Amino acid sequence: MICPRCQEPLMRYQSYAGLVWQCARCGGRAVALSVLRKAVEEHTVRTLWVAATQGRVRSSLLCPSCRKPMSQASVGVNLPVTVDVCELCQFVWTDAGELEQMPAAPPPVKPPEPDLPPEAKEALAMAKVEALSKRAREYGIEEDLPDNPLQAALLLLGLPVEEDNFLQRQPYMTWITAITITVISIMAFFDLDRAIRVLALVPAEWWRYGGITLFTSFFVHGSIWHLLSNLYFLLVFGDNVEDRVGHGRFVLLLVLATLAGNILHIAFDPRPDVPCIGASGGISGVIVFYALAFPYARLQVAYGWWWAWRWWVFSIPAWVMALLWLLLQQLGVMEQISGFGGVSTLAHLGGALMGFACWLLWRREQQEL
Repeated sequence: MICPRCQEPLMRYQSYAGLVWQCARCGGRAVALSVLRKAVEEHTVRTLWVAATQGRVRSSLLCPSCRKPMSQASVGVNLPVTVDVCELCQFVWTDAGELEQMPAAPPPVKPPEPDLPPEAKEALAMAKVEALSKRAREYGIEEDLPDNPLQAALLLLGLPVEEDNFLQRQPYMTWITAITITVISIMAFFDLDRAIRVLALVPAEWWRYGGITLFTSFFVHGSIWHLLSNLYFLLVFGDNVEDRVGHGRFVLLLVLATLAGNILHIAFDPRPDVPCIGASGGISGVIVFYALAFPYARLQVAYGWWWAWRWWVFSIPAWVMALLWLLLQQLGVMEQISGFGGVSTLAHLGGALMGFACWLLWRREQQEL
């Protein structure tokens, strides 16, 4: 982390809201958006992010992390403050005194404490400490799970959870795609064998019905868990990708990634008569595009052992998650080519390659603009 003004290493310290990097010479500070949200009013942070991503007023300063040009964003009416934002790293650079001019986030509301004698307060505090220690021993949680019970449940199920989600527009196509997948898959569950015969992709007969099964297979799933897991990843990563590229290009990305995944499956899967269904090929393209467009977006993941009830919660950047996921896909591809496994990791890999190609093409167009 280098100061964009003084070109000197920044000092890191732990504030009440999280990690902050500060320059000892000029007093400027670099703060992640997730940390800024805890220190500054939510509306101000959202206004800042939209101003930086929509206005695209280039700054002369380079991001302290990735060393690429940042965008300028102004917040405030009576006392406007202009800061610099790195859209890629989701970092905000504030010069000395600028952070203090932003409206502070309201402190968390605490219930009034009962007026107890000192001995009772001490006994109550010791009871709380003992309860926390017991909880840690029972569940083995090394870091706090999110306060949202749904997010905590998702983490315990092994699913990643976004720490922040700033959107400039409503992800209509993501929602429409998710609803369409849900309706068709649930209808197919009533007679799954017939649905697979009609809608699934069979590599040896990929040209059936004019080749339309290359795309209809996207909407059919083999089980409730298969459906729910694909819907989750589509909704978590699809809204940000659609927000970045627009509604039309988002749909085009899904179509191209689905087609590329199915082509790779047809070309290399040694079981030409086994039908292939599911939306994971297209969604793989969305995941890879997300990781490339937002490499430093923070995701929470949990690791632990169910049999011992011990859990650890980690916060990792999106590029690390995508890299680990791709490594797992490589293992799955070797297994699939050998004729084993019930998951088409070849379709995942084909969709991922198309996601990379679309990111490369559309990123260059944005740079030219």
